[in-house]
Amino acid sequence: MELVTVKNYRCFREEQSARLAPLTLLVGENSTGKTSFLAMVRALWQVSSESLVPDFQQPPYDLGAFREIVHHTARNRGQSFEASFTRTIPQRRPSNIQRPPSELATFTVTFEPRDGFPYPTRRRLTSGNKVLEAGEDDIRLVVSGREARIPQRRTARLADNRLPLLWSLVRRCMVGEAHEDPSDATSEQVSQVLTRKDIKQFVDLAEAFEQLRFIRNPRGANSPFAGAPVRSTPKRTYDPARPFQDPSGEYIPMLLANLSRRDPEGWSSLKRSLEAFGKDSGLFGEISIKSLGKTEASPFQLHVRISTGKSRGNKTNLIDVGYGVSQALPILTELLRKEQAPMFLLQQPEVHLHPTAQAALGTLFCELASWEKQVVVETHSDYILDRVRMDVRDKRTPLTADDVSIVYFEANGTDIKIHSLALDEAGNVQDTPPSYRQFFMEETRRSIGI
Repeated sequence: MELVTVKNYRCFREEQSARLAPLTLLVGENSTGKTSFLAMVRALWQVSSESLVPDFQQPPYDLGAFREIVHHTARNRGQSFEASFTRTIPQRRPSNIQRPPSELATFTVTFEPRDGFPYPTRRRLTSGNKVLEAGEDDIRLVVSGREARIPQRRTARLADNRLPLLWSLVRRCMVGEAHEDPSDATSEQVSQVLTRKDIKQFVDLAEAFEQLRFIRNPRGANSPFAGAPVRSTPKRTYDPARPFQDPSGEYIPMLLANLSRRDPEGWSSLKRSLEAFGKDSGLFGEISIKSLGKTEASPFQLHVRISTGKSRGNKTNLIDVGYGVSQALPILTELLRKEQAPMFLLQQPEVHLHPTAQAALGTLFCELASWEKQVVVETHSDYILDRVRMDVRDKRTPLTADDVSIVYFEANGTDIKIHSLALDEAGNVQDTPPSYRQFFMEETRRSIGI
């Protein structure tokens, strides 16, 4: 995603946009809409890429029913809210239709109440002079002002072999639910308005968007990982169970144990990555699995070795070391394991970490974002933000200033104003509003007696 726009959603009444980059940091005071924004990013992904009806109460977000989600001024007028995202669709193959190497496409969803909860009633894909819009009763195609509609409940067989492909792609990309046979419209309904060249452009657009389905990820999950602000508490001994992914990382110990037993090479690689971060951050020097039996059904423990200076220290049960280690481990495992998600939506990953570890997370985010992953982090940590700025300045990773976006959420009465801030090559935050950093500046002035 390159730009996310919301309207009439939670505390965002007016249409507002936030620029997303490979690494995006969401900053602002408490209760300024940062978590709501993360929830909408996931919802847009689910509608566009997975053809799902988003559940705004799915952990780690619980935004309530429709009345709690739509902006309060829209509850009794219109009763809908809208969100969209923009992304670049590259040209995938040679074509006899002249078009630029890449084009911007915007995917828009309108949510209305159904049984008291938000339901995506209309989806629209726009690129240049082309519009594909899918409602509950028809699909609308527009090229340069010429419009054609395809009703969804007809029985005539499609004659043009391109139209079933178009219908199928649009239905999978934009409708997201089972309908009657897609051959329920005639080619004449469209060909009277649109030329075959027009139809081919739609097929190219829908096909490109379908192939992306965001970013297909052959090495791992195709859904974003949404992390909770507070992770699961450690246990002295773990009993084997099926590891189901959850935002708090309850499944992480079992995932690590399974990896150590079934994939020694994969475990060795992940172990090296975890330990490298542990040493850089000062959290731990070594991590290991201790099985309490000889079978996979045996209980096990997680042990870490705390290193201080030249002393390696003793191996210690995870529950007996600082709470920050167990709180960081689920996030670190998700970020570093082989089967990575294509997008990470993280809430306050710095919880319970000391400043050195918080700063180390900033470098890890820079590295991860430079691996063609998209990382969106809600944070209150100056140490993370400052490390990202310094890493950009010092070119410690391939990430450039353009690859970082700082989205500042400013309280504006009962509403929130979104500011998309950028870095320059020296790591300075550009075009900040007066309220940005005001609190910290006042505290600094007070501390030095100004």
